[in-house]
Amino acid sequence: MSSGETALWLKAAHGPLEIGAAATPTPGPHEIVVRNRAIAVNPVDWMALSVGELIFPWLSYPCVLGTDVAGEVVAVGAAVTGLAPGDRVLGHALGTEKASRGPAEGAFQSHTLLRDHMVTPLPPQMSFEDGATLPLGLSTAACGLFQKEYLALARPSLNPAPKGETILIWGGSTSVGCNAIQLAVAAGYEVIATASLKNAAYLKSLGAQEVFDYRAGTVVADIRQALKGRRIAGALAIGEGSADLCLEIVRACHGVRFVAMATPAVSFASAPTGRGRRLWLVRTLARMIAATAWTLTRARLSGVGMKFIWGGALAGNDLGPAIYRDFLPKALAQGRYRPAPPPHVVGHGLEAIPAALETQKAGVSATKIVVSL
Repeated sequence: MSSGETALWLKAAHGPLEIGAAATPTPGPHEIVVRNRAIAVNPVDWMALSVGELIFPWLSYPCVLGTDVAGEVVAVGAAVTGLAPGDRVLGHALGTEKASRGPAEGAFQSHTLLRDHMVTPLPPQMSFEDGATLPLGLSTAACGLFQKEYLALARPSLNPAPKGETILIWGGSTSVGCNAIQLAVAAGYEVIATASLKNAAYLKSLGAQEVFDYRAGTVVADIRQALKGRRIAGALAIGEGSADLCLEIVRACHGVRFVAMATPAVSFASAPTGRGRRLWLVRTLARMIAATAWTLTRARLSGVGMKFIWGGALAGNDLGPAIYRDFLPKALAQGRYRPAPPPHVVGHGLEAIPAALETQKAGVSATKIVVSL
């Protein structure tokens, strides 16, 4: 295919993002090439800039970051079925995964190479910006909820049978949380979530049965009380400090005593880029290891399982196609699944992505930062 396209390159660890030329890739048998029309950003993107050696130690440079894309198919591989040039799709880009095939699979560029089992057609009424909000949040939630080594819930369907079990989702207004609520409901589970009370009505519109104020001093006791007499299906912990709070709740419950963790025990937002960086990394890593070890020890003594989620893991097993091929297309088309949280478009073009990352890094609630192309 032709060259002359552009990408937002990270040419060295901790280096600046730079726009440069990129060749439009040629798809393999089970790959497609998408002309990107909207890109969403996630915390892991700015983490890759500040502490990439901890999050993605396998990355080689130059590389292209980003996971969330929506756009138009421009080419399909020989073995691809159900997709054709001109189709509007959303997809989970795998450029930063350990099994990545190189920069062509990153999202922060004009064209991205996507694997066909990680792509979903966009319904006619859905914008590219809405579609771009879904991939990584959806994938991370699905990994924690459905993979057998995590909560191992029944998988979602359009007409789920009630399971008679309740799942706790701590951090319900995050991208992962909004998707986890919808996925759990689509699998037949009741959902209790935490969030700021200003977002309670929104989370209930996504399917949460009850929403508790995570800032309340009595929140752990309140949720324990709400779960009395109910069988728990486990918990999904999103947000710094959430794992310990979920542990305090799950350890007192009847049912699946497991916490799937989506967030490290410490924040990397204040990582310095210059002098003092090495000392900061050593101290932060030591705090993270100590905090995680303490949490896991308490969990083990309480008979509670805990494990960190990796949001790209489903690309390598049957959960990826189960979500992106079997469930999501019809669920979106029938309005039974919503792009959530809603997009907040902060700019246009690859040059807007660095500022978008800073906006995301500063903190957002019930919104997804998106750049249009």
